Amino acid sequence: MFKKIEIWILYLTIIISIIFAVGFGVLVRQELVGNIKVGWVSKTALTLAEIPTNLKQILIKGPSADLSVEDRFPTLDGFNGTPNLEESYLLLSRYEGDLKEGVVELIDLTNFEVMHIWNPDIDAFNDLVPQEDEFKYLTRDNNNSRKILMPLSLTSNGELLFGWSSPLRSIDSCSNLIFQNTSDMFHHSIEIDIDGNIWVPSHKYPQTLPTEKVGRNNIGELGFLDDAIVKLSPDGEILFEKSISQIFIDNDLEYLLFSVGAMRFNIDPIHLNDIQPVNFDGEFWKKGDVFLSLRHQSMVLLYRPSNNKIIWKGTGPFFHQHDVDILGNHKISIFNNNSKIFADGDVVDGNNEVIIYDFKTKEYSSYLKKSLVENDVRTIYQGSSQILLNDDLFIEETIYGRTLYFNSDGSLRWTHLNRADNGNVYRVGWSRILYTKEEIQMVNNFLTNNRTCNE
Repeated sequence: MFKKIEIWILYLTIIISIIFAVGFGVLVRQELVGNIKVGWVSKTALTLAEIPTNLKQILIKGPSADLSVEDRFPTLDGFNGTPNLEESYLLLSRYEGDLKEGVVELIDLTNFEVMHIWNPDIDAFNDLVPQEDEFKYLTRDNNNSRKILMPLSLTSNGELLFGWSSPLRSIDSCSNLIFQNTSDMFHHSIEIDIDGNIWVPSHKYPQTLPTEKVGRNNIGELGFLDDAIVKLSPDGEILFEKSISQIFIDNDLEYLLFSVGAMRFNIDPIHLNDIQPVNFDGEFWKKGDVFLSLRHQSMVLLYRPSNNKIIWKGTGPFFHQHDVDILGNHKISIFNNNSKIFADGDVVDGNNEVIIYDFKTKEYSSYLKKSLVENDVRTIYQGSSQILLNDDLFIEETIYGRTLYFNSDGSLRWTHLNRADNGNVYRVGWSRILYTKEEIQMVNNFLTNNRTCNE
């Protein structure tokens, strides 16, 4: 039925296949990280190589497949515990598993009542953005059914800011778009300084470093992630931006970018995940400085934009950390993921911690460590913490959909688990407690003037 094939033909086919595979791999590598491109030939090779990944996006990942999480707490659902005695609010960003959309809820923590909900039409916002360059995959990866509204910040005039791997967006109380800045792909934290200006990390594209160092591939196509500090006005206009990699080069730290680890080009050596603006002059910093959390360096910097100088560089008992906060005039807190890359991959080596660094004593300490261990807090990545003025502690365990509030003595006051009616648990997105006099006044003004959208 079948004709015999000469053995030499079989061997020749095998040899040609090997040569083709090697050549195809070379073309793909040149398009990704090589200095010499081969025009449409290498671009076509890369497109073909991406077919399995794109099929996985379409066939394997359902609308919320990567937003549902491991159910580590099967007995928990919503709020559990005792409400706060003093007036305070939770700005809770979460994926609503039944709606299959991201929402933000403003919650009164004295009774756990939802006071306001934002639920914007992300697809409509995406339609206003040209789907090219760094936003080539915006609709695919950040559509309405796949978007958590993170990070987030509420402004003094009641606007909600958010933007992760997307434009920076501002919406009003009715979730209508006020502005979206499409000059960069913004990501991670959003902080507002004392002057009302907005600080947020971005990925610069085209990359600001020379082509011979980092190439010019698109972010969505494994190009170099040129993390940058961006300062914007309250209406979304860029006032200042600076590449972190260039800051390293300018401050004699280039060796941390291109000469560590395996002999392979690292497309994400920085991974800026928090910018914390300094709002007052002090013994150890000045107004206008910023603290920077660099996850992939396991490093925290105090940087002075006015003269492009690194004032302080902190490495120590924290690994793949997030969320730097200023405590008084000589201390900072750091959310230590304690995440390490071992033989079997990225793991939390024990539990998360909240690390305090004292600039006066030059010492590190761990805050309420026993409480985090007893409650098994261990988000591998993301996560955040807030130490309140009364020394209470708020923790978000992002990738497990859990938030926790500890009294200053370490006792657990309440938890919230983002469980949907369908029984699944879904991610939360860098929520925060609003509790200072200024924040409470801001919330009260907002609730007085912006109730109509949810009625």
